[in-house]
Amino acid sequence: MQPSLFKTTPVLAAVLLAVCGTAGASSHREAPFITTVPKVDATDFYMFRSYETDRSAYTTLIANYLPLQDAYGGPNYFSLDPNALYEIHIDNNGDAREDLTFQFRFKNTLANSGRGVELPVGGVNVAIPLIQAGVVANVMDANLNLAETFTVDVVRGDRRKGTTTSVTNAANGAATFNKPVDNIGVKTIPNYPAYAAQHIYNVNIPGCSTPAKLFVGQRKDPFAVNLGTIFDLVNAPVSTITNPDLIGAAPNIIDDKNVTTLALEVPTTCLTSGSETVIGGWTSASMRQARLLDPTPKPGHQKAEKAGGAWTQVSRLGMPLVNEVVIGLKDKDLFNSSKPKDDAQFATYVTNPSLPKLLEIALALPNTAPTNYPRTDLVTTFLTGITGVNRPANVVASEMLRLNTAIEPVAFAQQNRLGIVGNILAGGSDNAGYPNGRRPKDDVVDISLVAVMGGLCVANGDTNALGFGTACNPAAVPLGTTAFRLHDAVDQAVVPLMSGFPYLATPIGGTR
Repeated sequence: MQPSLFKTTPVLAAVLLAVCGTAGASSHREAPFITTVPKVDATDFYMFRSYETDRSAYTTLIANYLPLQDAYGGPNYFSLDPNALYEIHIDNNGDAREDLTFQFRFKNTLANSGRGVELPVGGVNVAIPLIQAGVVANVMDANLNLAETFTVDVVRGDRRKGTTTSVTNAANGAATFNKPVDNIGVKTIPNYPAYAAQHIYNVNIPGCSTPAKLFVGQRKDPFAVNLGTIFDLVNAPVSTITNPDLIGAAPNIIDDKNVTTLALEVPTTCLTSGSETVIGGWTSASMRQARLLDPTPKPGHQKAEKAGGAWTQVSRLGMPLVNEVVIGLKDKDLFNSSKPKDDAQFATYVTNPSLPKLLEIALALPNTAPTNYPRTDLVTTFLTGITGVNRPANVVASEMLRLNTAIEPVAFAQQNRLGIVGNILAGGSDNAGYPNGRRPKDDVVDISLVAVMGGLCVANGDTNALGFGTACNPAAVPLGTTAFRLHDAVDQAVVPLMSGFPYLATPIGGTR
């Protein structure tokens, strides 16, 4: 470490205030409206070449929903919305329009033909108040009072007008799948990993010659962040958050939270098109345009509303952190309802990011943000892909994760938590990580800190090797190489994960 790099402590403090805001719990509660409907709130989206042994010919897609689930969230826990449409979209030709969409729909059904499990009480059968009546160990266990099932359709072409076919169970041809109940606790579900594993399905996707894998269920939130401290104007010692030796100095404030995961592992050849190896991906959730509250909910329906009308998108997530700290507050709901093909309307938020300037004014510490306007380095990183890494041959600038499926995956133990930024720092060969797709281990907060404060522009130098354009002038980055040392003091790489599909760890139980 070079101490001279850290002499301008007030300036670094301003920079961290300006940028560590990107460390919000990825996209948990990122826009005003979505806070009112958490069941359709997308928290994180991952897309990466599978690094499980002997699965490198597959690409894994993971969309997490329903943030900040407490393990003791009974008695109803965290079922998904049967009146919502959850989707994962793939653009495989760079035109910012979906070419493949995987659509998930959910249904909640009470046992006993809608009456629920009943117990004889004084000669009368009375419905129980819990979602379980005893120990649960199997799919569709007889002790489950509430069954949550789902279907998956694949749409080729426009998500609403394209050709729709059903994904089916490779074992029996069924088009309906069972979702495991959430991790209630060890008395109800003594071996949750074994129980959840029974809900991993081999599935047939029409148009794909090789089966895929499918899992939907509760998982431990894989994201790491010092959430309260970050949004309290980065209320942490500057000496800690500017010292690379202390990347794990602060606790992960959401370490005890769960999410609900929609995961697919698809043969890569089923996602790509022709000779183009780069795919783009994002997830969205939509609700019916009209919602009518039922003043007298019918027994067994498990809902007190009726929904109708056209699907209306209310959540969107590709690259992490974008809506939280890049998009202006007035446009956050608009962004969640928008499609990548229309992202030109948000371009100024990327080319001229406001948050660093805003904090310069608020803290009376000018000249701390990069001045290479327009920020073509950010356009390249977040809207088009990096030349020679994950930029399609023909691309329309738009916000989504982009993954070059021709880049070989790296085994978990060898993955650099800083992805491409880590390669620049260490001269490594791991180009399979964020912002080339996103793996669960990738520390997107620290990577984003480097990118937003111009670190990749500095690395680009005068050679334009990464395709950032002439406006990427290292002289316009006040922090210079110091930008590479910024972090949020929470180490993403130590979050527990699985070595294979669905990769995200067993959820925290109500009791342990």
